[in-house]
Amino acid sequence: MTKVDFLVVGSGIAGLSYALKLCEYYQDKEYHPQICLITKDEPFESNTRYAQGGIAAVIDARDSYEKHIQDTLIAGSHINNEEVVKLVVENGPERIRELINWGTQFDKSDNGEYNLAKEGGHSDHRILHFKDVTGQEIQRALLNAIKQYDNVKILQDYFAVDLITQHHLGEDVTRYRKDTQCYGVYALNKITGEVETILSKVTLLATGGIGQVYKTTTNPSVATGDGIAMTYRAKGHVQQMEFVQFHPTALYQRGHEGNAFLITEAMRGSGAILRNSKGEDFVKRYDDRGSLAPRDIVARAIDSEMKKEGKEHVWLDASVIDEAELKSHFPSIYSHCQKLGIDITKEYIPVAPASHYLCGGIVVNTKAETSINNLLACGECTCTGLHGANRLASNSLLEAAVYAHEAFVTATQLVELTQWMEQIPDWNKDGTTVPEEMVLINQSRSDLQRVMSNYVGIVRSNERLRRAFKRTALIYEETEELYKRTEISQPLCELRNMITICYLVISGAKERHQNIGLHYSIDFE
Repeated sequence: MTKVDFLVVGSGIAGLSYALKLCEYYQDKEYHPQICLITKDEPFESNTRYAQGGIAAVIDARDSYEKHIQDTLIAGSHINNEEVVKLVVENGPERIRELINWGTQFDKSDNGEYNLAKEGGHSDHRILHFKDVTGQEIQRALLNAIKQYDNVKILQDYFAVDLITQHHLGEDVTRYRKDTQCYGVYALNKITGEVETILSKVTLLATGGIGQVYKTTTNPSVATGDGIAMTYRAKGHVQQMEFVQFHPTALYQRGHEGNAFLITEAMRGSGAILRNSKGEDFVKRYDDRGSLAPRDIVARAIDSEMKKEGKEHVWLDASVIDEAELKSHFPSIYSHCQKLGIDITKEYIPVAPASHYLCGGIVVNTKAETSINNLLACGECTCTGLHGANRLASNSLLEAAVYAHEAFVTATQLVELTQWMEQIPDWNKDGTTVPEEMVLINQSRSDLQRVMSNYVGIVRSNERLRRAFKRTALIYEETEELYKRTEISQPLCELRNMITICYLVISGAKERHQNIGLHYSIDFE
């Protein structure tokens, strides 16, 4: 059993920013708390790392908070929480300055000012970026900065299995109970194979998204919705899971499934145009903003065009961008495509939508508090109310940075009032055998991804959702039976989490009886 003051689950921008703030805050104080950050892979592997486009913030005098707020509300179909939108937008510049102070580099123009890009749904140039690897640069800077502190311990290859609450003390925990308390987590040490108990006064979930529940996604393999699933099992509140954003332009490769290479929206912001097989600028038929319309509109336009033409992709024409700008601003895309035999300065890029971002998740207030006491959350695993029915491009990293700060402020207050729970039992593995054959887990995972992609994708229907629910229920029954009789393993736990996520997405979609934002059903046309 390990005891720490602050436990952080996840090593992206949300978790690292929060941990860094704690390190700085307590550096000159008499009290030096123990901060532990666990990550199920190596620390550099997170959704943050794969964010290409950038981070949105009002730092140009010609821009305004009000314009950014309105752009966010319009993209979110005005079901956003306006208080949260205001909080995030107005605190954005300060959080950007912190990222820069921690060593993050953003591209600048020749005159020394930040080179701000424009993306779909934005009325002004406000996207700070580092070429086309912004997330990777932020991740690098944060990891380097946190290495300077000795009161934070990073445990890699630790997979959080379950939140510890009164349930583990034999009490009845329901979703209506107001005093449910988080005491820490049970975590699988992937090296030893043992499930360890990590007790904490304050626990932060920063576990990222759910992209892996679909067969094609821009997310890395770690994005299996673990934090959301754990919170739901612990009877925490989760909502708006039906709002799954599909990025319109992931690189299409025939026969390829799984992790798709992202073609950043910033490329369209620089002038690239989506074209169909006839070379037509087809998105303008769906929206006057054309290729720079919000993502929900562009993704549905592409989906519709592919179905009309019987094609598996459309084309992105980046040849209209100046060659020097294309190579300097988008070097990783240029290089990646070059390796595949595509010269993007002259040839179109084949693209198709892929699962990208979740706008719903664990319900948190403006203090980053969940419905479970002493459990905080921030980043993509949360539903703050910022995004509404559809996330505005490059608002995700911004939200994570702002809410990491709010979580830090809350945590420093909570830790003073909290003690560890001493009576927590060790993980019980009685009656389990060695892990089952991986073929069973892999097949169930593949079946789940196909069900979600075929029935709960960009366009849905009541019948598709009914079938998805029925097939997911069968996979759930088989997996729970497997879980009860075999030893814990990461693949099995991830599958279990993914099934929970699928149930929540399908249930949310079934309850949403209108077409709004990212939820679109042919039954409500």
